[in-house]
Amino acid sequence: MLMRKVPGFVPASPWGLRLPQKFLFLLFLSGLVTLCFGALFLLPHSSRLKRLFLTARTQQPGLEVVAEIAGHPPARDQEPPPNPAPAVPAPGEDDPSSRANPRRRKGWLRRTRPTGPREEATVARGNGIAALRPGEESAPSSFDFNAFRSRLRHPVLGTRADESKASQSRVRAQREKVKEMMQFAWQSYKRYAMGKNELRPLTKDGYEGNMFGGLNGATIIDSLDTLYLMELKEEFQEAKAWVEESFHLNVSGEASLFEVNIRFIGGLLSAFYLTGEEVFRIKAIKLGEKLLPAFNTPTGIPKGVVNFKSGSWGWATAGSSSILAEFGSLHLEFLHLTELSGNQVFAEKVRNIRKVLRKIDKPFGLYPNFLSPVSGNWVQHHVSVGGLGDSFYEYLIKSWLMSAKTDMEAKNMYYEALEAIETYLLNVSPGGLTYIAEWRGGILDHKMGHLACFSGGMIALGAEDAEEEKRAHYRELAAQITKTCHESYARSDTKLGPEAFWFNSGREAVATQLSESYYILRPEVVESYMYLWRQTHDPIYREWGWEVVMALEKYCRTEAGFSGIQDVYSSIPNHDNKQQSFFLAETLKYLYLLFSEDDLLSLEDWVFNTEAHPLPVNHSDSSSRAWGRQ
Repeated sequence: MLMRKVPGFVPASPWGLRLPQKFLFLLFLSGLVTLCFGALFLLPHSSRLKRLFLTARTQQPGLEVVAEIAGHPPARDQEPPPNPAPAVPAPGEDDPSSRANPRRRKGWLRRTRPTGPREEATVARGNGIAALRPGEESAPSSFDFNAFRSRLRHPVLGTRADESKASQSRVRAQREKVKEMMQFAWQSYKRYAMGKNELRPLTKDGYEGNMFGGLNGATIIDSLDTLYLMELKEEFQEAKAWVEESFHLNVSGEASLFEVNIRFIGGLLSAFYLTGEEVFRIKAIKLGEKLLPAFNTPTGIPKGVVNFKSGSWGWATAGSSSILAEFGSLHLEFLHLTELSGNQVFAEKVRNIRKVLRKIDKPFGLYPNFLSPVSGNWVQHHVSVGGLGDSFYEYLIKSWLMSAKTDMEAKNMYYEALEAIETYLLNVSPGGLTYIAEWRGGILDHKMGHLACFSGGMIALGAEDAEEEKRAHYRELAAQITKTCHESYARSDTKLGPEAFWFNSGREAVATQLSESYYILRPEVVESYMYLWRQTHDPIYREWGWEVVMALEKYCRTEAGFSGIQDVYSSIPNHDNKQQSFFLAETLKYLYLLFSEDDLLSLEDWVFNTEAHPLPVNHSDSSSRAWGRQ
């Protein structure tokens, strides 16, 4: 205290330095730090040091970023292979490791360097990943895309047959016609409704609807894989760019769990598996996470509608029901979400659905269409292979196939259900038409919906793995049901089928009222044609498919796109002013496949979800995180 009062005395700092000395020391130290950091970032050959401080997002754009996001080390840190593999094949480019035909098909490679202003901006934002909005950050993955592609047994886009023969030349012309229809549908949508969910061709504007909770671009997501397999290169790039730049997930409306899953998640998953583009994988996973609150019910059976804002399942009454076709059509997509994200929650949710369905009593082995997610009990005994029930059965047999025939639970559930359907719902009309009726507590409605016409293809698809003595029977059953559905088309004035058709009062395979006489560009009949063609190669299925092409051109094509019609029994079409997104995803895709070689999206490698988005069979040699023991 005494020394503090002495005039002119300045105490030393705790380090023994006076203040002027301390100032000089700090000035020297700051200069040294600045010099070191300048050398670190500006001197050549400092990239290894930079990786200690910089994220992958600031590295040189290209394959390094994709590799590090996918969980692989950067390519330049690895010893280059003797023969470097090409980039992921794009439309027209097949995987060399799986190519049976030595001829190289013309196409374009997945771009790994910017080639234009739009792509330069995309790469600068993180090679497609930075196109994600705030809150949509990258989803880590160790999925090995190149290994996946090497396990496919056929080139994704198939091999070209010798089309010099007259018969092949005709088929090629038919295929090109379907491709032109897709181009026209896409260009019309792009011109009048780009970014909206669907096109209204008569009024030349877009339509949002209320099924998707504020999500936009349903037609774009639904079209990605169709554009890819048809090798519509420019159109595919347009769709991809929109997903990168404009597909926002920060929405807050109420959405159909089923429709968002089959259209948006299915479309994004398919686009990723076909191209390897990370933006599709990441958006699919993030959107899948937004659907998870739908499963927060007492039983784990999801509700049909999810509120993207609150995440609640928001039903007013505990008696509300979940629909079999909706909660039963999640398995394929959710297993792939687990496979691509490493997050087991997706697989656990759909396995719990299976668990509930296995335990619950089923009347005569049948699955009613309505189930309470609160009590876990059937709400009413209405059974249909058409609307409300259809894709549940489809996903059972496809789960078996997608698992590379290891999911025994799905296989057993499918054949048990099919046996019950045959016993209690299958009928033959007085005119000899085989159909699947609807069952209401033991009373049959002798009608069949257009949606039920997928069943011919489903039964054909599952015939190979049935008990040996039943295989021929199932093939014949599939052919007979498909013939009945064709008759519903052939007996209309437009040669297009009604929404539902009846077998009573001497009338067979026709609608009996105007409210069931409309056609909204549905795919189920041509879907069965495609499966039956691939199984039998009977030319009748291509003939029937071409009849549909001609009818679509004559009655559904308008100046600005394709439209459904309100009465198939009127030769003067009254259009409904809607080009459904599933027309581009399903109807045109199945028609294109019908007139293509069998190895284009070979059924050995792919299954189609109920929106016709191809998802790969698990050919992995070891148990993966999504496909473990079922």
